[in-house]
Amino acid sequence: MKLTFIDLFAGTGGIRIGFEEACRKFGIETECILSSEIDKKACETYEINFGEKPQGDIRDIKKIKQFDVLLGGFPCQPFSYAGKQKGFGDTRGTLFFEIERILKDHKPKFFLLENVRGLTTHDNGRTFATIIQALEKLRYGVNYLLLNSSNFGVPQNRVRVYIVGQLNEKPILTINSDRGATDSHKFKNLFSQKSLFGHNEFKVVGDILDQKVDSKYLCSKDFVSRLKKVVGNNFSKLNGTRLIDYRNGDSIHSWELGIKGECSKDEIEFMNQLVKNRRKKIFGTHQDGKRLNLEQIKTFVKIPKIEAVIKSLEEKGYIKQVDGKYNPVAGNMSFEVFKFLDPNSISVTLVSSDAHKLGVVVNNQPRRISPREAARIQGFPESFKIHPDDSAAYHQFGNAVAVPVIEAVIENYLTNNFLNNTPRSQVSISSNKLKPVKSKELLTVLNN
Repeated sequence: MKLTFIDLFAGTGGIRIGFEEACRKFGIETECILSSEIDKKACETYEINFGEKPQGDIRDIKKIKQFDVLLGGFPCQPFSYAGKQKGFGDTRGTLFFEIERILKDHKPKFFLLENVRGLTTHDNGRTFATIIQALEKLRYGVNYLLLNSSNFGVPQNRVRVYIVGQLNEKPILTINSDRGATDSHKFKNLFSQKSLFGHNEFKVVGDILDQKVDSKYLCSKDFVSRLKKVVGNNFSKLNGTRLIDYRNGDSIHSWELGIKGECSKDEIEFMNQLVKNRRKKIFGTHQDGKRLNLEQIKTFVKIPKIEAVIKSLEEKGYIKQVDGKYNPVAGNMSFEVFKFLDPNSISVTLVSSDAHKLGVVVNNQPRRISPREAARIQGFPESFKIHPDDSAAYHQFGNAVAVPVIEAVIENYLTNNFLNNTPRSQVSISSNKLKPVKSKELLTVLNN
């Protein structure tokens, strides 16, 4: 058997890798007849890995040879404008419309689409309902899953929606939606080291770390010196710690590090208490993180010479006063690392804007993760060639898919639809018995 496919919004080819690997397990030959991507550096990475350069904007590609499978991690453009102007059910003006156009013109056997979990709840579920309805109008049966990559041997808390469609038939999938643990702490508490699905072991961050990396990934001497003031010589105390100025809990703040200027014990105590207490409902429910006046602050900060402390913090830029009320000045991008990952748990979700600021402690040395480690956090194979520009590489892996999840979904689809000869129990699209999907029904299913 041979399956031809197109790879839309291809990025660096993560969906393609997962698809091809799943097909290879069944001895299915694959051929990519078209790939499309607009990011030039992503195209460079794609070319060095697959030997072909993706074409540009899919809106400019009109001629496509016949193919069997459509793959795409399409951008989630808001549908609100189309909805307000045309009524829901019209996707014109969005990139999803290009997927519709191609499905309508070429009628491939099946497709796999991947997107952020927020797609399912955007505009109270109406955006997702619009998408499903559009696909069903093209006579595709649709199934969809919300899956956390941490359940598939990927050391990352990454929940995404996977939409599978089959021409004239609703696809059977025996994987169940599972959003997994909501954070790294709950992951450690809720799961053992065996997969929920029985075919993979969980991986944790420590499994993908290199013992030695290029010195350019090490934290600067100044930053390490500042961290030492908080945790001492045992930097493993940083594991699982977030560096952030507007949250309390397991966090380190700029005033504790002295980033804008060294702070006294009273100044640190003042700032920590302000961050801890300013969200309390007693001070109002109209917004998160209220500005507080001096009398309100005095109800929870018990230090002498509080006015002098406030003046000093204002001068250093840690707090700002507006109309006699105070609030911390959050400057979180000033940290070299915004989160030190716990090696005994999973990573936070990689995103393109700050993947380069995820930290780890290896051999008691604080550093940033390397691009290769970012690739492993997404489940890319060791053979995958990484772009030589680190900035581009971090951006690409932040935008990428978790490869093993794609592989598992495709493998499950092929097993239950292409390679299973048992009678179908699903309702055929051609029978016209499928009920139109409603946004409330979708949200009920996805939230259970």
